[in-house]
Amino acid sequence: MKRLKNKILSMEPNTTTYKAMYEGSMTIVDPSSTMPEYVDYSSTYYNESIGFDISTTHKLAQDKPTVVISIPCATLGIDIPDKSTENVEADFCLRAFKKYIDELNAELYNRSRPDNEKGKYYLCAPGGEIIKRNTAYFALCPQKDYTNGSGSTVYLLNDGVSRPPLMCLCIRIQVQFPIKKLRKTFQMMCRDLPDAVDRFVLDFDIEGLKKATELAKKQSSIREWLKNSDYCAFVANGSILPRAKGTDLPMLDAIPFRSTPDDEIEVCGVRGMGIKKGVTVITGGGYSGKSTLLDAISAGIYDHAIGDGRELCITDASAVTISAEDGRSVKHVNISPFIKWLPGGDTSDFSTDHASGSTSQAANIMEAVDCGASLLLIDEDRSATNFMIRDRMMKKLIEKEPITPFTDRVNELYKTHGVSTILVIGGSGEYLSIADKIYMMEDYLIHDVTDKSKNICSSYNVTSVFPSSANWQQCRTLYSDRFSSYPEGGGTEKLEVSDMGFVIIGDEKIDVRGLHDIGSPRQLDTLGFMLRYLEVSNNDRKIDIEKKINDLYARIDEEGIDFLYSSFFTTCERFLDLPRKQELMALVNRMRKINMVKGGGVV
Repeated sequence: MKRLKNKILSMEPNTTTYKAMYEGSMTIVDPSSTMPEYVDYSSTYYNESIGFDISTTHKLAQDKPTVVISIPCATLGIDIPDKSTENVEADFCLRAFKKYIDELNAELYNRSRPDNEKGKYYLCAPGGEIIKRNTAYFALCPQKDYTNGSGSTVYLLNDGVSRPPLMCLCIRIQVQFPIKKLRKTFQMMCRDLPDAVDRFVLDFDIEGLKKATELAKKQSSIREWLKNSDYCAFVANGSILPRAKGTDLPMLDAIPFRSTPDDEIEVCGVRGMGIKKGVTVITGGGYSGKSTLLDAISAGIYDHAIGDGRELCITDASAVTISAEDGRSVKHVNISPFIKWLPGGDTSDFSTDHASGSTSQAANIMEAVDCGASLLLIDEDRSATNFMIRDRMMKKLIEKEPITPFTDRVNELYKTHGVSTILVIGGSGEYLSIADKIYMMEDYLIHDVTDKSKNICSSYNVTSVFPSSANWQQCRTLYSDRFSSYPEGGGTEKLEVSDMGFVIIGDEKIDVRGLHDIGSPRQLDTLGFMLRYLEVSNNDRKIDIEKKINDLYARIDEEGIDFLYSSFFTTCERFLDLPRKQELMALVNRMRKINMVKGGGVV
């Protein structure tokens, strides 16, 4: 860190740009050559074999740089991870490193002073989910190939030793410098942070990493089994499903989950409850745990870390949580399976800037199916009542009703398209007669009440009459005009991600509050950058959006996620978490100004 010390202490005490540090100029001397010394630039500074790459976050945050710490895998005593385990190994390291950043911040803490006066280190604080991030990953990084001289002079090593790039654990943090306190900045960057990294390396829990990797392999095995089975979800016995109030942490003293006897299965050495494909109803009284169970099933689209409590809650990764979404934009969606007619409108080609509860929920289901969802998760508390049910008496009273309720289509959806549904129902018995399986939650314990429910239905002589088969296909084409990050008539791109639940890009203000399967706020920023990438990298008038999205994910898989970030957008966060394709397509579907038309003809 000698060179970094020189850069920091050579700057003006009241600097606001930290230019010398970011430029990283150094005078290079090659002892084996007669060539004169020359100047090169590198903002990567080394503490022994560990690199600290320092870059500007954006133009308005010169005093809050982004630092990528690269630690050779060999230094940590870990093998080079393969594609199947790199995410979980990086995730484990990120969580382990947090302890040392917390210790540094505890030393700086002063409740009466803002961060830019006392200094602070920022590290991504992940929830329970394990996903691809730009805050912890593995990459090939150059080795230090020089020794330090005086000032910023360095001498190239000529010892005959080859120094190819090494596979490193890379952890991305941000550091807030204290205003006009270069000595303290020097202390933070050249002593405290390198010392914390050294302690992290020295104390690295290799056995803990092995346990995390073993869990990941078991999670992967269960997911593979699920793909080829008759089941759409699995919840292990002993799982802790309730969350502590206001957090994503498991609730203390919660009742562990236990499968019903008839549904208990063993998968990859784990015993638990398998939820079969088809139509499943979870019912129960208020505060019985039914929504908690559905939330755990929803969370199961991602793997979870040790200690989360839901580590072995595994769900079909294509599952989508569906709700009513009053006011959302809908562009040329076929909702005719659920809405037969509307005044002055064609429900096989439905568009509106302000959908109602029922039409929005219909559109959400149709779009989810079109995006490849094999499982829908629905809680009646977040649904439009007139979309979900219409009992026999209301059907007799109201003969001219355009809405075909979900009760009349849910079985068809599974039988014709293989799309299963898990519903939480507490206020209506209409689903009891059509469900394949019915569970009741009582005091956070689950019971199979299928036979009891069917007997109740037969005693009431409940029969179901289903409408004729529906057309579930979507045929829409997206055109490039108005699919842009540039506001109309403006020469500058616009991208903002609001903590109120909006992605603002170009002329669009996209409401994402209805995307219930987003696991972290950092996924929202990533969605904004992904949408911007799709827009600025497109050269086609007619856009094959599915192919564009698949190509984007292929590039992310190859290069990592960070190439999406642009420092031009000063309101977007630096830390990124990768969302699913379903959420990215849902973002496109909610755009109000795009030219999305039915069919593929020229417009």
